[in-house]
Amino acid sequence: MKVVVAHNRYREAAPSGENVIVDLEIAQLGAAGVEVLPFLRSSDEIPTMPKTAKALLPISPIYAPRAQHDLAELLRTHRPDVLHLHNPYPLLSPWVVRTAHRYGVPVVQTVHNYRQVCSSGVYYRDGHICQDCRGRALGVPAIVHRCYRNSRAQSALMATTLAVHRPTWRSVDRYIALTSAVAEHLRDYGIPAERIVVKPNAIPDPGAPAPLGDGFLFYGRLSPEKGVALLLNAWRQHPEGSLGRLRIAGDGELRELVEAEAVERSDVEYLGVLDRDGVRAALRDTAVVLAVPTWHDVLPTVVIEALASGRPVLGTALGGVPYLVGMDDPATAAGWVVPPEPAALAAALPAARERAAALAPLARARYERTFHPDVVTGRLLDVYAGLARRPADAPHPSDAPHPSI
Repeated sequence: MKVVVAHNRYREAAPSGENVIVDLEIAQLGAAGVEVLPFLRSSDEIPTMPKTAKALLPISPIYAPRAQHDLAELLRTHRPDVLHLHNPYPLLSPWVVRTAHRYGVPVVQTVHNYRQVCSSGVYYRDGHICQDCRGRALGVPAIVHRCYRNSRAQSALMATTLAVHRPTWRSVDRYIALTSAVAEHLRDYGIPAERIVVKPNAIPDPGAPAPLGDGFLFYGRLSPEKGVALLLNAWRQHPEGSLGRLRIAGDGELRELVEAEAVERSDVEYLGVLDRDGVRAALRDTAVVLAVPTWHDVLPTVVIEALASGRPVLGTALGGVPYLVGMDDPATAAGWVVPPEPAALAAALPAARERAAALAPLARARYERTFHPDVVTGRLLDVYAGLARRPADAPHPSDAPHPSI
């Protein structure tokens, strides 16, 4: 099987979990015997582009002519079975869906955010959840609030792009929703349920879990939407030392808040920024991992990493967290979810500490059943196979002029 994996890489200066996931998925597909044809662009290319290419950047989210030319050549030369799209912005454009269809190639898209509707892709602005653009033909609120790159002009361009490409998105042959919450978002957008498959990301198996540690671990971006301020508010409602140790790792705009709390309370420890070995050590030392976003976080990888290490998760009931923890079947859930409120989180902390050992085996079992690379790659191959069944002698479209816009 031949699969084109299309992705516009985010800037390396702003570390992207999506870039990492795409790289892992390409490697996993290759290991499974798939011939992967990467069709990749990077936003890091923009500063070095010639002036003529830069002049076209404002329209590239709508129609990127160079990308369509190069993709057409790739499709003509290799005749792939499927095109798998991740992020199209800004250098690929959703128009790659139309180009693939022009060459008779079905399209799968993994939905990593909410950008079919939301110009920023996160359903979050000014410190709160925002879905003001849902159901609108044009996302005027996004323009008013400068939701895309804090610019009214660029927000207007992105809102226009989303309006122009509504038919494009509705023509995608199969959507991969990373969680049941993303599937609900797609159905709300008008995608038929039969064209949506829930398939999460996978992470490599770290091996048999170490014996359970003690206390709680939060690691990730130290920013308001990740919930670190919510967590500290809840933690302060318990006497110092009564819950064991709270370890916090990461960096971001709320780093000073975390550092001050670590100075004030002996049961709070700031670990700084951790590399992969540091994360593994921190997971080994803890009993419960915290994932407490205050926005609809699509798929916080920290939850999957916790489950793989046999650590139950206490999270907020937003975005992908309930699905990741397994709350669709509370009897086998690998953790707990609560409303994103200090009192609710504070009440859950002692219970989570008390029951951590009982849920640790369920955490590892959920990883093996749902997020192990062998399982996830198998499900992805099933998606491809369902779309790639065309007669071997079926005609393949020849070269044709690029469509106008």
